Amino acid sequence: MIFVTGGAGFIGSNFVVDWLHREGAAIDEPVLVLDALTYAGNLANLASVRAHPGLQFARQDICDSAAVLALLRRHRPRAVVHFAAESHVDRSILGPGEFVRTNIEGTFSLLEAARAYHGERTGSERDAFRFLHVSTDEVYGSLEEHEPAFTETTRYAPNSPYAASKAASDHLVRAYFHTYGLPVVTTNCSNNYGPFQFPEKLIPLMIANALQGRSLPVYGDGQNVRDWLYVGDHCRGIRRVLEAGRPGETYNIGGRNEVRNIDVVRRICAMLDELRPDGGGSYARHITYIKDRPGHDRRYAIDCTKIERELGWKPAESFETGLRKTIAWYLDHADWVAEVTSGKYRAWVALQYGDAASAFQG
Repeated sequence: MIFVTGGAGFIGSNFVVDWLHREGAAIDEPVLVLDALTYAGNLANLASVRAHPGLQFARQDICDSAAVLALLRRHRPRAVVHFAAESHVDRSILGPGEFVRTNIEGTFSLLEAARAYHGERTGSERDAFRFLHVSTDEVYGSLEEHEPAFTETTRYAPNSPYAASKAASDHLVRAYFHTYGLPVVTTNCSNNYGPFQFPEKLIPLMIANALQGRSLPVYGDGQNVRDWLYVGDHCRGIRRVLEAGRPGETYNIGGRNEVRNIDVVRRICAMLDELRPDGGGSYARHITYIKDRPGHDRRYAIDCTKIERELGWKPAESFETGLRKTIAWYLDHADWVAEVTSGKYRAWVALQYGDAASAFQG
């Protein structure tokens, strides 16, 4: 078994679905999803595997180290894959406290539980255990236009509360390897996009707003650059690091797709013009430039040479193919978007589970 924290969120749920549906997947190594089901955690993301005999679920706050340790002892996983995090920069600017709690305190609590659990293992079970920590390129700060891309040795320089909280969690993970011998591996990824992404992030927000005839807000001059990584490629990369990554190492996972924000929005509009034409004209007419957000990093870029060279992983999707798949998914899943943005899902969770510690068992 493996544990996946944040497995009902965007990247985590894609990883779980991919894990259970991958070629050669065996139900004798199930996955236990731990998720607190906050606003971005959604059991509907796991609908396609809900009946899978290899899926189990526990509604669990990772800040409760004792409860997590009890689950570890009960299920005896060979690995913890740690996705659970607050991840939206704008939310971190407005309310940094939740980011400190989840990303720093939560990771600390999870590491403490994993350290205790690993210390109780012996022989091959102890040797095989891994703690894989999923992080972000934002810990490295901002690049100028012609600077080389981030590598695993780039100096940390976080510029937002979100990035700072993830940087702190990365340092904790590193410390638990060097101090306690916990077999950790860290991945730092570039901007993900794809199915099940909560529509507060750039790509799903633009798709949703365009289809509703609302403005498409672009920060500043729109020239901020991001490296875009299709979530399916990211999941394959994480799986490969889990299979063959060396304990104590960091692996950058990037899409090799640097695109300016304004060009992302224009490409979305052009694809929607093709796939879902608007009788009033091009969706691009709704593009609106708004005041830039505080501390807005100018450019991110990932150099993923290390994972390509050492583990044989490369992104399969170009930005064009990945974006087309993403837009098609959102067009086909309008009900999902409506539900997660209406508040009905959160009300349902409260009614269905209350303070229960678990939801369904596979």
